[in-house]
Amino acid sequence: MSVSRIDLAAGGPNFSRIALGAWRIADARLEPRDIVALVRAAVDLGITTVDHADIYGSYTCEKLFGDALAADPQLRAKLQLVTKCGIKLVSANRPAHRVKQYDTSRAHIVASVDNSLAHLRADKIDLLLIHRPDPLMDADEVAKAFVDLKQAGKVLHFGVSNFTPSQFELLASRLPFPLVTNQIQFSALHLDALDNGALDQCQRLRISPMAWSPLHGGRLVKEESARALTVRESLAVVAKEIGATPEQGAIAWILMHPSKPVPVLGTTNLQRLRSLAGSESVKLSREQWFRVWTASSGHEVP
Repeated sequence: MSVSRIDLAAGGPNFSRIALGAWRIADARLEPRDIVALVRAAVDLGITTVDHADIYGSYTCEKLFGDALAADPQLRAKLQLVTKCGIKLVSANRPAHRVKQYDTSRAHIVASVDNSLAHLRADKIDLLLIHRPDPLMDADEVAKAFVDLKQAGKVLHFGVSNFTPSQFELLASRLPFPLVTNQIQFSALHLDALDNGALDQCQRLRISPMAWSPLHGGRLVKEESARALTVRESLAVVAKEIGATPEQGAIAWILMHPSKPVPVLGTTNLQRLRSLAGSESVKLSREQWFRVWTASSGHEVP
């Protein structure tokens, strides 16, 4: 069964319901052939949306990805590319950076996009996100960068990542076109988005959030804390009831939210990718969803 597709907002972009995250391809030391195999497997499963950021792999992942796919233009044409900018890391690959900081100036956003396009060997980015809220963000300046990039055909759609509803609304108020998503941390071990207004705002605006770290960076599977063990046990019971794996249950738990989140899978393991792609066909009851929520929150609903 192929992963379905979804419009993040009215007018697009049209993405796969589950996305592939590329942030681990450097840490996993994947060879070019391994990256191509991973992407081919994802596309075969219907996962065609790939999530990047300029800083991933200390500024190396985009180039690794672009170089690997350069020899297979037909495969590249099947993908929708997401990338993020706005964080400046202290890195040997950016020797001028002396302190980790945020930069949402027009000059930095435009330069970051040009670098990403070159590294990804792409002529356009389907979705650009501001990676983190910047306390010095000038909304008018960000909006000018977005408008210029859209008019130049370099970026088709724009959104944010990790923004509060008020930060989202500030930037949106300056733009002549809508922001199409807020990429947020959301998992059975990270419930903040259920209470801080981010998912409520997405529903109100009829946009789909993207959910990073849907398995809590793997800690949902491996962490030995009391809370993680309790949630893992709850997911195992639910998964057995519905004929799925606990990991599939964890992704299905996210997919059930009415804001229609798009989970971003960070795995580079082909077997796990194939298994998690089946999460969309896994259906939890409302009772099962709340059993997992109760295990994570440590108490019943009021």
